Amino acid sequence: MIHTIAFYLFAAMVIASAMMVIFARNPVHSVMWLILSFFNAAGLMVLVGAEFIAMLLVIVYVGAVAVLFLFVVMMLDIDYAEMRAGFMRNMPLGLLIALILLAEIVLGIGAYRTGAIELGTPDGTGAAPLGASNIEAIGSLMFTRYVFLFEAAGIILLVAMIGAIVLTHLGSGPARGQQNVSRQNRRRPEEATRNVTPEIGKGIEL
Repeated sequence: MIHTIAFYLFAAMVIASAMMVIFARNPVHSVMWLILSFFNAAGLMVLVGAEFIAMLLVIVYVGAVAVLFLFVVMMLDIDYAEMRAGFMRNMPLGLLIALILLAEIVLGIGAYRTGAIELGTPDGTGAAPLGASNIEAIGSLMFTRYVFLFEAAGIILLVAMIGAIVLTHLGSGPARGQQNVSRQNRRRPEEATRNVTPEIGKGIEL
């Protein structure tokens, strides 16, 4: 009974918060409603036994993506009048895309009801170990059968991170606002200050 109540509570909150993401006038409020929607979706994943996906929703989407959206929205100087004008201008295209997606969903449901496609018989190699949780089963499969693919993805992300760092430090000289420590250490006291005696009525040349 408690599982049914929790399911309907989380599902209603997901739908309500998703609607508020669309209809909220303030973009910051939209991001906050989006974070609430992610939390309730994580609750639904916990109810169906997918703890790993629930953790991804909280850590990746709430902790990274939604917070990034929030920072970008708060730092941008958004013209709400221009944004509403652009929304009205692109509404026909949005309605067309919505109709296409609706048609695809209807066709997908119709194809599913006519009969599922037989893709093959499972051999049981990807079955979860007995008595293991969802996270333990994913970890066991990831670090045994797909360990090389997992390591390759890590190497690709590492190369991308190094490339981003290298691109931000291109150039022979130091970037603006970046200190040159060796030049500062080589500087002599007579080069730091310059004593001048300006004539009366004349200033100092800078």
